[in-house]
Amino acid sequence: MISEAEIREALRDVMDPEIHQSIIDLDMVRTIQIDGNTVTVDIALTIAGCPLQNEIKASVEAKLKSLPEVQAVRVKLGVMAEEERRQLTERLHGPKAAAKSPIMDPNSPTRIIIVASGKGGVGKSTVTVNLAVALSRLGKHVGILDADIYGFSIPRMIGASGAPTVLGEDTILPLEAHGVKLISMGSFVSEDTPVVWRGPMLIKALEQFLTDVLWGELDYLLIDSPPGTGDIALSAMQMLPKAKVLIVTTPQASAFKVASRVGHMAQKVQMPVLGVVENMSYFVCDSCLQEHHIFGEGGGEQVATALGTQLLARIPLGADVREKGDTGEPIAVQAPEAPAGKAFNDLALDIDRSW
Repeated sequence: MISEAEIREALRDVMDPEIHQSIIDLDMVRTIQIDGNTVTVDIALTIAGCPLQNEIKASVEAKLKSLPEVQAVRVKLGVMAEEERRQLTERLHGPKAAAKSPIMDPNSPTRIIIVASGKGGVGKSTVTVNLAVALSRLGKHVGILDADIYGFSIPRMIGASGAPTVLGEDTILPLEAHGVKLISMGSFVSEDTPVVWRGPMLIKALEQFLTDVLWGELDYLLIDSPPGTGDIALSAMQMLPKAKVLIVTTPQASAFKVASRVGHMAQKVQMPVLGVVENMSYFVCDSCLQEHHIFGEGGGEQVATALGTQLLARIPLGADVREKGDTGEPIAVQAPEAPAGKAFNDLALDIDRSW
């Protein structure tokens, strides 16, 4: 007859799909009963109505049924008590000195990129999403913090639906799509709900996204900053002095002339500018296969020169980028060999090699 110790050891391979840790290490397995070849397991879910409870149950059943000594499995689902959940959140977060997230620690290995632009409409969020998924394709652990509280768009563009799981007063489990963790105001309110907040509330939201979200061990955290040089952009730079700024512009004069302002703001707070991405650089005609510079040309190079940095990528304009962004299928993943898809993947590779 199989022993309880053997059952527990087998269940160590079953991971909580949101926290990405073993249900044994999370103390979710309460009791195990063995009756001949039948095993009954009591599982304590982290929250009532856990949206992934069926997945957890199925994983436990599949793992135990793979053992030759087990013929039948019964899984009973319960819920952690408040004190159990509090202890779990403390263990997950670890010591939070001065209420700061480990990701904000100057010694954290996470590389933080603040994706910024001088004005809206230049494709900053498109660059953020596609760069994130392209880094993920390189095997990196990546997160996106959507700091554009008013104009959130990350959830739709990356195909993440539903609300994050809240374990306690200060523990939020991020959503995940295409291998990328993310948090956004768009995950808490519907797309057509306006966020009518003043500056202090916006900064508080940014702080909570940094300190309360259980990011885990990330290689990269991309912050989709609102356009311009307002409170959120400045606060993000001040909270994350180890970050680097990636400037997004288009070739158009009205875009690149204001893009350099964000770079100069970063330099004033002594934050390095990682480089410049020129989005919508050109359009390749299907008939003549030639580049057409619909919004002008040279804007990205001018911004890079003004900031003493480099032009990292020129992303072509194409309907496929918009279409895949609208359906939550970033082109860097869904069409990596398309001109824009290849440009984003090359950008990720260059950033990862040169950091």
